Amino acid sequence: MADRTFVSLVPRINPSVPGCPQPLMEQAVRNAAVRACETTLLWRHAEPEVIVSAGVHQYFYSKPQGTDVHAVLAATLNDSPLDRLTLDQAILLYPQWADLYNGVSYEELWSGSGAINGSAYNALALNGGAEFSMPASAMEGASQPRVMTQLTPDQYILLPLPDDAEVYKLRLIYALKPKRTSTGMPQYLFDELEDILFHSALQELLLLPNESWNDRELATYHARQHLSRVTERRARANLGNMRGTMTVRMRPFV
Repeated sequence: MADRTFVSLVPRINPSVPGCPQPLMEQAVRNAAVRACETTLLWRHAEPEVIVSAGVHQYFYSKPQGTDVHAVLAATLNDSPLDRLTLDQAILLYPQWADLYNGVSYEELWSGSGAINGSAYNALALNGGAEFSMPASAMEGASQPRVMTQLTPDQYILLPLPDDAEVYKLRLIYALKPKRTSTGMPQYLFDELEDILFHSALQELLLLPNESWNDRELATYHARQHLSRVTERRARANLGNMRGTMTVRMRPFV
């Protein structure tokens, strides 16, 4: 579905802040969108399955353009849940941390494959590469990853260092938010959050000091409306469209 731009909400906001420049209103809507996604966790994304490389512990999120990952909601490795830990918790469990290929240099890593300083003529079709044989030192102490954490907003870490005992398939589901340079967000999401964005943006604009449209009383009204709608959308995000049946069971008397 096509994106809806933040500037599309400006005509609805403008009557409440007469004289406010359009870029300032657009920026307020963008700020409101970031806050709304952070508090409701409504913008969710299931990342395509990733094949974990043996000896490689650090990966980039494969997220939509113009977004940041705000919270990881689920992480599974070969259909088994990974522990999603804070950095402090991960260091406590794995104080030795992990290094790419266990810290083995590229010269040593490729020395056994004949790919570096090899004297044999490559007669394979289309200049086929030599078979890669990873030295044992690159996998020393490696095993099946059990923990996921992160150092930067764009990358995550798997611990311990992944081994080559089997093929590991990683699947992530996380909540997104717009980047500060984004111009819009998906139409369905914008429509769902429009009232939140409207009240949040006006609350921000009406509190700007030394502006002709400054109105603290009206800002307080929009703050209350914003809080009410955020609470409702957060609950809806947790429930989704599913509605389970309710049953009551009597507890036996003892």
